[in-house]
Amino acid sequence: MSVSRTREALVQAGVDLLEETGSTEVGLREIARRAGVSHGAPRRWFPTHKALLGAIADVGLRDLARTLAEADGDTPDITGWARAYIEFAWARPAMFALIFRHDLLEGSGAGLRSVSKPLFDRLVGRVRIARADPDPLITATALWVGVHGIAVLSTTGALALAAPGVNIDELIRRVVRDTLG
Repeated sequence: MSVSRTREALVQAGVDLLEETGSTEVGLREIARRAGVSHGAPRRWFPTHKALLGAIADVGLRDLARTLAEADGDTPDITGWARAYIEFAWARPAMFALIFRHDLLEGSGAGLRSVSKPLFDRLVGRVRIARADPDPLITATALWVGVHGIAVLSTTGALALAAPGVNIDELIRRVVRDTLG
């Protein structure tokens, strides 16, 4: 297997393992086994377990970026953006959890900020278009916190326990409306 193919196989095996098990506790040996390489191979391509987790998170973050770009289109549809964000969390809860686990990813060397910062900057821009706001950064942050909260609470089952039968679409509309004013 070539260098890039081995690296790609390890990352893909890690993505698959994460999504199958639902746990961010993905082991190097199991990733190597699934990738069809020796148990020592991951250390040749990733100096630390954190570096491999960063590469796995990079895949998920780029997938989230594509999902949001598709939902966003050419118009500032913040409700559509919010819905797509939450649906990504529902479809890929373990990946969603990993990409926000700064405690696991800090120092991974994956450069995740280069992917995540433009996503947030785009939201700030969409808020700027949607309303005259002296501080769109604060409004975008409040919006993200609300939408992220719905995503986390719904993927963990806490939302259904606290508010059984709540209409998610109405909740999204309310968060967007109340945040944008």
